[in-house]
Amino acid sequence: MSTDTRNTSAPPAPTPGEGGLGKGLRRRHMNLIALGGVIGAGLFVGSGVVVRQTGPAAVLSFLAAGVLTVLIMRMLAEMTVARPALGSFYAHVRETLGARAGFAVGWLYWYFFVIVVAVEAVAGGRIIQLWLPDAPLWAISLVLMALLTATNMVSARSFGEFEYWFSSVKVLAIVVFLFLGALYLFGLWPEASGGLGHLTAHGGFAPEGVGAVLAAVVPCVGFFTGAEIVTIAAAESTEPERAVAAAIRSIVLRVVAFYVLSILVVVAVVPWTDDAVEVSPYAAVLERLDVPAAATVMNAVVLVAVLSCLNSALYTSSRMLFALTRGGDAPRGFTRLSRGGVPRRAILAGTSVGYASVIAAWISPDVVFQFLIDSYGAIALFVYLAIAVAQLRMRRALERESPDRLTLRMWGFPWLSRLTIAAMGAVILAMAFLPDSRTQFWLSLLTVAIVLGAYEVRRRHGEPVGPAREL
Repeated sequence: MSTDTRNTSAPPAPTPGEGGLGKGLRRRHMNLIALGGVIGAGLFVGSGVVVRQTGPAAVLSFLAAGVLTVLIMRMLAEMTVARPALGSFYAHVRETLGARAGFAVGWLYWYFFVIVVAVEAVAGGRIIQLWLPDAPLWAISLVLMALLTATNMVSARSFGEFEYWFSSVKVLAIVVFLFLGALYLFGLWPEASGGLGHLTAHGGFAPEGVGAVLAAVVPCVGFFTGAEIVTIAAAESTEPERAVAAAIRSIVLRVVAFYVLSILVVVAVVPWTDDAVEVSPYAAVLERLDVPAAATVMNAVVLVAVLSCLNSALYTSSRMLFALTRGGDAPRGFTRLSRGGVPRRAILAGTSVGYASVIAAWISPDVVFQFLIDSYGAIALFVYLAIAVAQLRMRRALERESPDRLTLRMWGFPWLSRLTIAAMGAVILAMAFLPDSRTQFWLSLLTVAIVLGAYEVRRRHGEPVGPAREL
């Protein structure tokens, strides 16, 4: 049985040997965590919806969303390298924008990922049902959650190893996809005509107009959510500053290559009007190339992507809850750690919400579960906006107080930071008016209001709130 420790007063940030989080993540883990975080099932499946609504110009929508995400990650990396802190952006927002903003960002991010746990578990169950049609969806989903919860309960390194191999499979799948697509487009594939004719042959490059291209940026930004997980994982890295800097630098080129180029292959190989594109764009390409068992191959890749997201969601929600306890924004009982430095109570808290959500998906899929999905749809974008504003303020403070710590800087400061804030604000505002995202925006805003209300209750009736500490 593991030995737990509890801090009875406002605790310092955990460090090795002081009952803190374990340091089991190596640089190779961090690189793949950063890369795998932005390659989810949304890329392999959800991107098809964007292509059908936009046409070949969806490439530009993904490019714009990718650039915006890279800028946000650069801003976050600057703060993380200069002031590495438990909870990453939660601590940074708390320091620069105040306790209320920090409380809101931390709990909103936790809520986002506990719902992701359920969403990915249900998605994984549906894929497995293709091979085991008699197995009930709720049972498969609960088994998947139980297995990956057990993995996370062992150690940070256990999480890192699983995520390393999950992400490796996803990266390999995209590299092979790009290679096969290039052979087809250059006319080197058997019976391939090649060329880029499909980009303009079916109503033009932007058949739905410029407005559709801009509107598609909104869901595309959501596909990139997850890159920031590497800064949270830095608390359990053996060399946090170097690992985060290297991971964020590498993500720039890879985001463009993996997302933008793969979407370009899709719209160049298969007509965007093809119904198969909306169902599974990557499978549609493989079927056009007559790759044997294309649907089965893509289902397997998507399952790996889903398991990767589920694994990361369990990890991320638990570490954010742990950070909230250390900032005085969550019950101290969640500070308890196992002998290996794992916040097992925090993991179980997120898992319990996930279990309840999976049961809701079984009992009331169209009401309760759909409400949960809609209520977290814009949360990540709210968090990204807070990160950008925090960077603008922290950079000024760092330039005055500790300029030597600015070893990794945001490009074009302050103008590019301000432009990023304006662009992210525009994306969020667009959600309020676009028919496909309007419900998610308003229900997510309701979630924000509930969290802010909880802060007021906490402030008036709870224990004094202490500062979040650096690592």
